[in-house]
Amino acid sequence: MEYNAKQLQIIEVAERLFSQKGFAGTSVRDIAQEADVNVSMISYYFGSKEKLIEALFQLRMTESSSRLETLMMLSELSALQKFNVFIDSVIDRLIGNQCFHNIMLREQLSSERTPVISEYIRGLKMRNVELIKRMIREGQEAGDFRKDINVSLVTTTLYGTVNYAIATQDFYKILNGLEHLSDEEFKKHLRTELSQHLKNLFKSTITNEHHIQN
Repeated sequence: MEYNAKQLQIIEVAERLFSQKGFAGTSVRDIAQEADVNVSMISYYFGSKEKLIEALFQLRMTESSSRLETLMMLSELSALQKFNVFIDSVIDRLIGNQCFHNIMLREQLSSERTPVISEYIRGLKMRNVELIKRMIREGQEAGDFRKDINVSLVTTTLYGTVNYAIATQDFYKILNGLEHLSDEEFKKHLRTELSQHLKNLFKSTITNEHHIQN
């Protein structure tokens, strides 16, 4: 579904408020006030708060799926090159949109989960797992990747590393003496460090090159 400019504005405001206050702690009136629209407009466009967060997840999932499907169609790239592009896309997406990232983390860590959000998170995770499986299978068929790859651990390592780095970024700054960096400078630094670390890590654990040498 395509959204008009006003709908996108409402979705983005809702995303920010859901990130800050949680889904349960954010009212439609809060969103209307922050977006400078009336409550009836939100009801007209989305029907309810539940439908609004569904629209948010659909939008972010569509954006993600479109990028990843395009990646899979790049026949000039090797399986490892595609996986490296995928690593960068995960880092960019999580660091670049921390509001959506916070919504997902908040929901998964909450003792009182919202069924509709949990369902969408599960769907998003399954899409990512299926894509990783496709890339790994492609690499295995080409003889580039090992046959004994545990996909669950690959996804856990990738998303867990990036999520932890984002969640503990203040401590990371202190640990590495980076308190003087601006937010944008730090994001650039973190992207670079995570990208290099994860690419080196996965090259050594999923490719046949390392397996043969050892």
